[in-house]
Amino acid sequence: MSSDIEPNDDMILEVRNLSVSFSRGGKQMKAVDDVSFTVAAGETLGLVGESGSGKTTIGRAILRLLPDANTKAEGDVRYKKTYLNTLSNADMRHMRDRLQMIFQDPLSSFNPRRNVEDIVAEGLVIQGRPASERKSRVEAALSAVGFDPASVAGRRPHQFSGGQCQRIAIARSLAVEPELIVCDEPVASLDVSVQAQVINLLQDIRESRNLALIFISHDLAVVKNVSDRVAVLYMGRIVEIGTGPQIYERPAHPYTRTLLEAVPVVDATHKIEPDGKRTVMPSRNRPEGGCAFRSRCPRASEVCAQNVPTLQPAPRGQMVACHHPHDEPAPGMAA
Repeated sequence: MSSDIEPNDDMILEVRNLSVSFSRGGKQMKAVDDVSFTVAAGETLGLVGESGSGKTTIGRAILRLLPDANTKAEGDVRYKKTYLNTLSNADMRHMRDRLQMIFQDPLSSFNPRRNVEDIVAEGLVIQGRPASERKSRVEAALSAVGFDPASVAGRRPHQFSGGQCQRIAIARSLAVEPELIVCDEPVASLDVSVQAQVINLLQDIRESRNLALIFISHDLAVVKNVSDRVAVLYMGRIVEIGTGPQIYERPAHPYTRTLLEAVPVVDATHKIEPDGKRTVMPSRNRPEGGCAFRSRCPRASEVCAQNVPTLQPAPRGQMVACHHPHDEPAPGMAA
């Protein structure tokens, strides 16, 4: 599969031919199918798609957080010069200070019996940092996300709002000073005003610390505001990947255009009109040959039923997996 960008010295993550299968009722279901991408230092890559498209599975597979039972992961995940998929569990544990994850529901990832100071310090304890260093780094992390450490350190998670809990989760990730954070729907459950606060916080932290982010979301409007590049997923495969302007101004894949059609817009003159797509959903338990999107695609032809499209350069420079890509502008999100 073609690389979406050329390798360079700033690249810190390379995912190549990643596939993940789950076993259900004695049958294998492929949740992620031959996914490849790279992330550079200080870059935000957005992963976007419908529920069940494989976004969260990719994030968990990168960090080796998939359940072991009935799960099979294949392919290569390289952090700098280290192949994470070849590490022992003990060696991977030592890598987790550099690679962190922010979960969609922060409250469920906290121990309700522990106070904020202990929650944020958890990774530092695992690292074996001395108590004096843990305290100073916890205070610095809480200050970085806008808290007064003295007023929140002794409180417990249930005493905070959803947005505050998400800020605590971000502080926990920052305390170990990572180089890459996987953000799994970090604002999906928050009010719009709180979403903006958390997004702005992540942006500020990324710029000040040169952090790389993988931002997972089903919301194209949110992804547009935070991402340098965007990868669009459909049924476990990347169907289009490129810069924000490439994806939002002139999407090449019919599925990307379908997602953009569903985004509410205030100015009706910039709305993307539906293109007559069909809505027959294929079964993931009984995968068919050819393009998985063809049952919903108005451009589908015989070649779409016979051959699985691979990522190829589109006229605007992004990569697209489509036998009949678009080359028309798509107003709306770009406006």
